[in-house]
Amino acid sequence: MEIGITTFVETTPDVNTGKTISHAERIREVVEEIILADEVGLDVFGVGEHHRKDYAASAPAIILAAAASRTKRIRLTSAVTVLSSDDPVRVFQDFATIDAISNGRAEIMAGRGSFIESFPLFGYDLRDYNELFEEKLDLLLKIQESEIITWEGKHRPSIHNRGVYPRPVQDPLPVWIASGGTPESVARAGVLGLPLVLAIIGGSPLQFAPLVQLYKRAAERNGHDPSKLTVASHSHGFVADTTDIAVEKFFPPTQYAMNVLAKERGWPEYTKETFDQARRLEGALYVGDPQTVAEKIIFLRKHVGITRFMLHVPVGSMPHEDVMHSIELLGKEVAPIVREEVAKWEKEQAEK
Repeated sequence: MEIGITTFVETTPDVNTGKTISHAERIREVVEEIILADEVGLDVFGVGEHHRKDYAASAPAIILAAAASRTKRIRLTSAVTVLSSDDPVRVFQDFATIDAISNGRAEIMAGRGSFIESFPLFGYDLRDYNELFEEKLDLLLKIQESEIITWEGKHRPSIHNRGVYPRPVQDPLPVWIASGGTPESVARAGVLGLPLVLAIIGGSPLQFAPLVQLYKRAAERNGHDPSKLTVASHSHGFVADTTDIAVEKFFPPTQYAMNVLAKERGWPEYTKETFDQARRLEGALYVGDPQTVAEKIIFLRKHVGITRFMLHVPVGSMPHEDVMHSIELLGKEVAPIVREEVAKWEKEQAEK
């Protein structure tokens, strides 16, 4: 069971002071957070791509590269790369470079993007939303497989017998499919035999169990060994010394950030009742003391089949020292509990 962190490098106003941190300062903070996550034994750190004022990470690869030479073990991934509006050649080159700096710790999580700002920014038509992703994923996987490629597509100029460099330390460089939970995207990952990451940020995680089974069936039907495939989750949360402290610190900035999105997308208002419902064992919010958060992650492993858990923290801007302490608790206290319990459970399952 792998455990890690994801961030969108948020720059929303501090709900207590009203001040907004600069993009530059927040980016520097995230590099420190990645270094700490490595030091406390977490397995992976992901940085998501966005192109809007309230998120500073429009170029996750550069942030990850800054952390690559200052870390030793932690895996470094996008979370996600909006592949539909990017160039697969450049994406591969960027992450192969991170792979070189980190000596084989880079990953790509490729998604269509639930935020659409990058499409008009880079001149893409949203009517081609699905077609762009399918075509560019095809090219990315061709580059992953072969140094010299010949490829033709509709939305990007063709490539004829050209090499793509540098080549990564890892062979192949890991490419994940990121999904919000649609059966089509889950099945696509299974057909291709690629690792899958699910954004489990609302409702009950148990609703995703059938999707994990769909993914594994699609993989098996297409000649892939389901037991060798990794399924990850990305979920909001925060760890503090006590559950009361976690709730007190995490709810106000999360409510602010979620209600900004609610207004944009026509969602219901994010309330304290919504928050508290999601904190239950079968909810999608991982907020509490180390034991509480560990129990929820173990539940996710046993009942949904998730083998990599990534805590998205923070959702709205929080004091850097609070985020750092949450990362420290996740690595030093939550992760050991989860790994020990999951190892026992997996042994019991194998003996049945």
